[in-house]
Amino acid sequence: MDSQHLRAMIAAARAGSEQAYREFLSAYGPRLYGYFFRATGSHHDAEDLLSEVMLRLVRRLADYDDRGRFEPWLFSIASNLIRDRIRRARTRPAARSIEAQNPDGAALADRLPGPAAPVEAGMIRQDARDALAGALGRLDEMSRQMVLLRHFGSMSFREIADVFDCPVGTVLARVHRALKTLREMMDSKDDRTE
Repeated sequence: MDSQHLRAMIAAARAGSEQAYREFLSAYGPRLYGYFFRATGSHHDAEDLLSEVMLRLVRRLADYDDRGRFEPWLFSIASNLIRDRIRRARTRPAARSIEAQNPDGAALADRLPGPAAPVEAGMIRQDARDALAGALGRLDEMSRQMVLLRHFGSMSFREIADVFDCPVGTVLARVHRALKTLREMMDSKDDRTE
């Protein structure tokens, strides 16, 4: 989105335009949702967090200082929401996902009606998602957030540096090391399954 259009959207939103907020959701919603989904592993949590970040956008847009750094500002709000969610999750028992298995080994999602898909293809995709989520979960929090912002939030290294208030070189190094670690974890998982 070009800077003039963004400034116009910000001005319209500050003036109370619902259409401007819908444009924000349309422009940034998919990237934020992808970021939230990869961070939480839950569609429900990703939707909740997307709603919360939009609510915070409404509440805080008046305080935003427009210096051409809207995306880093918005994604820093998103990162803080995820950190808060993780902290809260550590203090209360985890809710069960519809993808969680029951004692009989069947997932609730498998019992829901829907279009039939080849079982093997679904299992392979689910295994790959589970492996990636597990590997991401073993990274340190800052590196994990940087990887998620880069690959699922589609942010540039400069924007991520702005979110974390650190040099671009630090972001490049952390993301590079994290991706190398993820590759090694995924390769070792593949070696074990063969």
